[in-house]
Amino acid sequence: MACHMTAGATPLMNAHDTPGDALVDHARLAHELEALHPHCFGWAMACCERQRDVAEDVLHDVYVKVLEGSARFDGRSTLKTWLFGVIRRTASSHGRRERLRAVLGMREVSRTDRPPAASPADEAERGDRVARTRHALTRLSARQRQVLELVFYHDLTIEEAAAIMNVSVGSARVHYHRAKARMATLLFGDRP
Repeated sequence: MACHMTAGATPLMNAHDTPGDALVDHARLAHELEALHPHCFGWAMACCERQRDVAEDVLHDVYVKVLEGSARFDGRSTLKTWLFGVIRRTASSHGRRERLRAVLGMREVSRTDRPPAASPADEAERGDRVARTRHALTRLSARQRQVLELVFYHDLTIEEAAAIMNVSVGSARVHYHRAKARMATLLFGDRP
């Protein structure tokens, strides 16, 4: 079974391989990871509450898992969808470890939110829109935030988002529609 890849990419598996015994071409895998890195980093940032250093650690752990083979792509979805699922699960696991360390006093958890740099009027307006949007996103449930992030910022379908989030397609659709409606209310109120 051939895997689904980005347009023009070479499959990571041979056509006669089954998902369980696929032989992965590591050079092609590394090439695909490099091509997907900007999207992966953006998703890692979303999964790590926009904390750059945490997202970098999570993404590093993901790449190690993939390249060492402890996380194996089996070709049942696109590489991007599968990889986003690995990132989500790794970030979740990382977050649980960090919260436990904080509770045990082993490490202080800190967040740094940097204000936008001074800029011309257009840049200030853009910064204000971004801040309002981010604030509105924080008022959504975690699932609603995730599905919007995947669909809008990473150009995935609702079906792919559902696979990454490990929920049914119907559930992902409900979260998606509720998130859009809630965002409209939060950002625009009752304006016609």
